[in-house]
Amino acid sequence: MISIFNAHGFAFLLATRITVSITALSLIFATLIGLVFAFFKISHNKFLNRLADLYIGLIRGTPLIVQIMFLYYGISSVIVLSSFTAGAMALGIHSGAYIAEIFRGAIQSIHRGQMEAARSLGMSNALAMRRIIFPQALKRAIPPLGNQFIIGLKDSSLVAYIAVTDLFNTALSVQGENYMPFETYFVVGIYYLILVLLFTVLLNKLEARLGGGRSKGMKIA
Repeated sequence: MISIFNAHGFAFLLATRITVSITALSLIFATLIGLVFAFFKISHNKFLNRLADLYIGLIRGTPLIVQIMFLYYGISSVIVLSSFTAGAMALGIHSGAYIAEIFRGAIQSIHRGQMEAARSLGMSNALAMRRIIFPQALKRAIPPLGNQFIIGLKDSSLVAYIAVTDLFNTALSVQGENYMPFETYFVVGIYYLILVLLFTVLLNKLEARLGGGRSKGMKIA
């Protein structure tokens, strides 16, 4: 295993940068999608509700690898995209469905009375959501969001199958050269473990910094 580190350490470092980059880009995209569809889910508009249900049901009901292949080859037949861009989009669309449910649950966990109190002070629904409801919901959403972000980091290994030179793709190439699959995958597993541990530390610090209590309450409409 030491020989693999010595011979391919630089390649793995470059691949780590790509893995982190595609994960970060996809999670930014996923968070934006998740916010939009979370608000669709709690909207009074039935069309937006059904649109959100369709998106979330479709994404959660099909494998990520199928979504990556479908999006990559489907888009490439119309618009030429790099495998990196297509992979980030596919990962973002996939994670966005789960993040939408996280935000939706966090928002609806805030006591309905807070929205009513804000409305009684003359705030619009949108203003009350922005100033009162969503800041509290965000604090509650941090732990499940952290879990989803870590899942997104590990799921990024699937973009290797559309030729993105991430950590897993590099491991595939290395084990094809040295015929040492067990040792090679053990090494790449260490890289992923280190990334997850670093990510966990950052998320724990963010959660501790935001802090905040958890109030009991009913769902808001």
